[in-house]
Amino acid sequence: MKKVFLFSIFLLCGLFFSQILPSALGSAYGTLASISKWLMFICLAFIMINVGREFELDKAKWRSYTTDYFIAMATAAVPWLLIACYYIFFLDTGLSWENNLLISRFAAPTSAGILFTMLAAAGLKKEWIYKKTQVLAIFDDLDTILLMIPLQILMIGFKWQLFVIIGVVCILLIFGWKRLSSLNLPQSWKSILLYSVCIVAAFESVYLISKALMGQDGAIHIEVLLPAFVLGMVMKTVHNHSQEEERASSFISYLFMFLVGLSTPIFIGLETGGDGMPGWGMLIFHVIVVTILSNLGKMFPLFFYRDRKIQERLALSIGMFTRGEVGAGIIVIAMGYQLGGPALIISILSLVLNLVLTGFFVVAVKRISQSVYGVKE
Repeated sequence: MKKVFLFSIFLLCGLFFSQILPSALGSAYGTLASISKWLMFICLAFIMINVGREFELDKAKWRSYTTDYFIAMATAAVPWLLIACYYIFFLDTGLSWENNLLISRFAAPTSAGILFTMLAAAGLKKEWIYKKTQVLAIFDDLDTILLMIPLQILMIGFKWQLFVIIGVVCILLIFGWKRLSSLNLPQSWKSILLYSVCIVAAFESVYLISKALMGQDGAIHIEVLLPAFVLGMVMKTVHNHSQEEERASSFISYLFMFLVGLSTPIFIGLETGGDGMPGWGMLIFHVIVVTILSNLGKMFPLFFYRDRKIQERLALSIGMFTRGEVGAGIIVIAMGYQLGGPALIISILSLVLNLVLTGFFVVAVKRISQSVYGVKE
């Protein structure tokens, strides 16, 4: 629970400094922004490699996962589409519809790591709720990553670079599936950090070289989300729960949340209540509505798995409310396309609010589960 609280604190601290450092540092802020951008993508790659390492499936039984995948896909899509529609029809974002689709995607992924820890501590690791939440959360993240590809296509338009990106994506997906959990690679935090640096350096080099040769419009930009996730997928996962590993992983996650906040464009001091930012009262209202919509959309599993008790399905749905670094990663990508304005600020603040509420979600899931399976602590 402490980790979730610190996520919120670091994100808010970064948000605070993003509003004061540009004026305080002046021209030197550009250098800081460039360094923080590189660090942020390295942290994101580190996080996504670890997300991929949790992708453990029995390929011989892949058909048994199809229902779970489509439920997870819908559980990711419903909150995303609800918020996209809200931004388009009820919020004057000043963004095109495809930009709204991209920025609202932050609501799609689930971060269930804290939930898994709490359920395991409650003695529920062998129960249906634990196993099903784990499967849905993994597919949820996978679907979020895959759907970023067509969204990226909408952003860059139908250019020849599109076919290069699609080709790379197909190669990565085929490689990831064929070599799933098969490579014995070192998996200490230092090794994963090294892999992260290499992934970011490789794909940023492709972008910078193509930009130098063909200009900004001809640049080939491949996000680090999928390559990092696939690398994690193909690793034969070794679970190392030493204090050093836990502390290093947590530090990188905290740094990432801080850098996400630090990358936020200046919005304090902009005109509010007019054509620019909404007034603070209205901004808070939008944050609350977006948070409610993002969680209502996650209730989709409640209407399936009818062979299970409704309490189990309710606990499963509430467990999908939890958000974390992957959602913040989507916001990072949106900022990379120079998206800003009220939709960005509302998305970040909604993520913070959801992180603050995570403790309540986890306790609710734990108590509902224990009412079904009994207290096993």
